[in-house]
Parts: sequence; C-alpha cells; structure tokens
Amino acid sequence: MSKYLLLYAGGSMPETDEARDAVMKAWDGWFTTLGKALVDGGNPFSASKKISADGSITSGAGDASGYSVIEADSLDSATDLAKGCPVLQGGASVSVFETFEVM
Repeated sequence: MSKYLLLYAGGSMPETDEARDAVMKAWDGWFTTLGKALVDGGNPFSASKKISADGSITSGAGDASGYSVIEADSLDSATDLAKGCPVLQGGASVSVFETFEVM
C-alpha cells in the first residue's frame, strides 16, 4: 500500500451554520467510508507565502485550499476513493499525488 496526498484547490466555505453542519456531516460520512484507508484527515489552508529559488518571498502560494492523506493499492484506487470527497460538492477540485519513502 502506498500513501497518497489529496490536494484540494478552490471551492468555497459554507456561509451558514446549517450549511457548515451539513458539510461536517458529509466529511464525517466520507471519513467513515474511507475507514483504515484514511491516514490523515488533513485540514483546510489559510494564508500562505511562497519562497522562490532566489530567496524572494511573495504572498499567496496558489489556489491550494487543503489536504488529506490516504492509503490505497494504486493511484487509480486512490483516485476512486477521492471521488467521494466533500470538497467536490463545494466547487473545489482534488489532485491525487502518490508519495514514496525516501528516508
């Protein structure tokens, strides 16, 4: 089994308490569906800065809005699991990256 980073981009935050409750319920349901495949539920991102190779720093590092880490047998399996991610309902996209051990 390999670990996969699910990188969320874009989307919107719920604006009402009812909408927030519905989103949290969707996340709880998805995490339950993932079961042991869920390694790290992750978190949303807030402010960011980007450091370039020349050492310059700029505000905003792109449109990434959060992450989770899962385990799966293959990139295709991880992608299938990611299709149920609640961020998709809020207009975000999910990129799936296979990670590998180097140390």
